[in-house]
Amino acid sequence: MNSYPPIADHGIVGDLQTAALIAADGTVDWWCAPRFDSPSMFASLLDSERGGHCRLTVDIGENVTVRQLYMPDTAVLVTRYLAPDGVGEVVDFMEPDPSTTPSGRHRLVRVARVVRGSLPFELDCRPRFDYGRAEHSLDRLDDGSVVFCGPDTDLHVQATAPVALDVGGTDVTAHFTLRAGEQAAIVLTSHSADTAARGRDPGDPRPDVETVTASFDACRAFWLNWLRSCRYRGRWHDMVIRSAITLKLLTYAPTGAPIAAATMGLPEQIGGERNWDYRYTWIRDASLSVRALIDLGFTAEAQAFRRWLRDRLDAGATASGEPLQIMYRIDGEPHLTEEILDHLEGYRNSAPVRAGNAAADQIQLDIYGEAAYAIAQAKDIGGIRGWKALAKLLDWLCDHWDRPDEGIWETRGGGHDFTYSRLMTWVAFDRGVKLATAHARPADLGRWSAARDAVFDQIIDRGWSDKRRAFVQHYDSDVLDASLLLMPRVGFLAPDDPDWLTTLDAMDEELVSDSLVYRYDPEASPDGLKGSEGTFNLCSFLYVQALARAGRIGQARYAFDKMLTYANHVGLFAEEIGPSGEQLGNFPQAFTHLALIDAAIALDEELDRAEPRAC
Repeated sequence: MNSYPPIADHGIVGDLQTAALIAADGTVDWWCAPRFDSPSMFASLLDSERGGHCRLTVDIGENVTVRQLYMPDTAVLVTRYLAPDGVGEVVDFMEPDPSTTPSGRHRLVRVARVVRGSLPFELDCRPRFDYGRAEHSLDRLDDGSVVFCGPDTDLHVQATAPVALDVGGTDVTAHFTLRAGEQAAIVLTSHSADTAARGRDPGDPRPDVETVTASFDACRAFWLNWLRSCRYRGRWHDMVIRSAITLKLLTYAPTGAPIAAATMGLPEQIGGERNWDYRYTWIRDASLSVRALIDLGFTAEAQAFRRWLRDRLDAGATASGEPLQIMYRIDGEPHLTEEILDHLEGYRNSAPVRAGNAAADQIQLDIYGEAAYAIAQAKDIGGIRGWKALAKLLDWLCDHWDRPDEGIWETRGGGHDFTYSRLMTWVAFDRGVKLATAHARPADLGRWSAARDAVFDQIIDRGWSDKRRAFVQHYDSDVLDASLLLMPRVGFLAPDDPDWLTTLDAMDEELVSDSLVYRYDPEASPDGLKGSEGTFNLCSFLYVQALARAGRIGQARYAFDKMLTYANHVGLFAEEIGPSGEQLGNFPQAFTHLALIDAAIALDEELDRAEPRAC
């Protein structure tokens, strides 16, 4: 086994409550259950020795070529093995559960099959519960299956003929050979404590060819049916559809809350300390995804998140003491205590590995604008209770918008008057005024309008640098910041405003490297953390959108097409691109994929205007 495959060498499968990462060699090296933010069962991606894994692969040594792909328009992952003696596949999938009821039972199905010749397969299943901290026992059942019993989660492993599971200590292996037309399934079923039956039959039906085939058909049908709502008919169909499926995979169906990424602890710099836990719901990321989902036609997902957001406004209680906080657990719980898992060495010795996220109690004022932006996308803004919660929030913001905060990038170097934060507070007041007027809702319009105008004037006076001829990161510096690429999108400035065009020119010179965009220069604006980072994929796609709307269509298309070449082999992106073109950070990242969708739609629209299609 490759101890640490490249971050990009993975596909993802999931059931809308949890997800597993599968490396291109057939290894499940990341899976948390029963929820995205639960402790891991497999985490060899963070420690190849202690983390645990489940490997299912062709057992013929080096003389094999491996290809990994998705079945078109689905989240069914195929790892194909091409060898002199035959062609085989491992097909991985989790049948989606769109229910609003959380489940303690989750099933990952791994089907080995041979389409030509004959090939030997090897199974090596080594779960390590609670991020590798907990001991487990192993029970063999009468039907030949085994149950790994962890502290809060059990894992039931079943197999169809001809697979015979061999127990060695507290792990399981198997060796079997398949010929053309034959297949065998290994089914991994996790049970949380309230559903686990320790040392007894957990109640999972014994798999056979018919039941596994039915489950596969149901999984494929779910994704094909879901995509019927998609309205996208543009030039980049495959990449947009893959991004849409990825956003859906990263959304917790019981609450409608999307997570930022499926993983934790993957580094922004190999060997560095920028290793965060992204398995939570950021108000910012999720709110911006609403527009992308609506533009594609997925209104149900957008509505589900808005309900979740309104619940947060109604609940009020936060770890930060503010009306909203920047992130929550997927069930809305505001407390995300951060701990360092010092028993894990980290991906390629990138430590510390953090679980939880201490940034949850940071003050980031932009989230109020993003929340209002998400609510404003709806034709129906909700009942009067939802409106009163929003109005109360804006009344509070009138008294609290003009103060330092930690900014969109969650720096740990102290508060500043960040221009992006002010920009989004302007959005909050602007959308509040427009919503109240359009829907005839009660509001202190005079006060909100005055606050909106005050924020606007402050950004123009203090967020602008005559020296740089650009809007800058915060009022005390001349540092540029790619978050301001959202200025035209939210309507603060027209995309061809002269001051915006000179800002875009300044970013071209300082933040852009062959169409890839850095968030900011940490040397010029220290963020309280050691080390450096790569270009930020979100910003690269925001840059494409800004170029397209500014009329720089040729430059925008070049930047977009160039950025797509950095996708991995199945069309997925992590958070960043490193200096050698490698993907870095947590994977796959929702923010990147929603920005890809927005960029594709914007570029399509501008290309259509410039070059009308023949009727």
